[in-house]
Amino acid sequence: MVILHGLPKSIVSDRDPKFVGHFWRILWEKLKTKLKFSSSCHPQTNGQNEVVNISFSTMLREIMRGNHKSRDEYLPHIEFAYNRVVHKTTNISPFEVVYGLNPLTPLNLLPLPNPQEFVHKEGVTKVEFVKKMHEKIKDQIQQQTNKYLKHSNKGKRELIFKEGDWVWLHLRKDKFPTKRKFKT
Repeated sequence: MVILHGLPKSIVSDRDPKFVGHFWRILWEKLKTKLKFSSSCHPQTNGQNEVVNISFSTMLREIMRGNHKSRDEYLPHIEFAYNRVVHKTTNISPFEVVYGLNPLTPLNLLPLPNPQEFVHKEGVTKVEFVKKMHEKIKDQIQQQTNKYLKHSNKGKRELIFKEGDWVWLHLRKDKFPTKRKFKT
């Protein structure tokens, strides 16, 4: 990923030892990448990565079929396949989001598309094309987010607290050991 997109500005992690250890914290700090950790109470913080990981592991399992020795050989093919598939949220593939088109594969038996339709000779035209596409994707993601919010908030009511309202607070003993009182 660094080869194609450069260093990430932030990484969301579920407190994996690779990111929590002193060496990795210092390394990412020197590379100016912010580490964001999900809490143990909210493992769904980075649900998008969880879905991608499940997809990748399913694809890898199907392709490998018990041959565990050549896993590294299959990873680029799986990455390519994943990036070429149209995603439900954006209605286009990740390749189209980044490059504006899907790369051709040997499976494309149709004649080559008109180059004028996909390749823009002037840089300004290409920039406008990509900006319009990104706006369209942004709108599509917002529509999907609103759809999921509407579905997940069905039957819930909005609570607005005012100063002086009583609320129930649950303190986890591992976070606030001196604040909790236990029976002895």
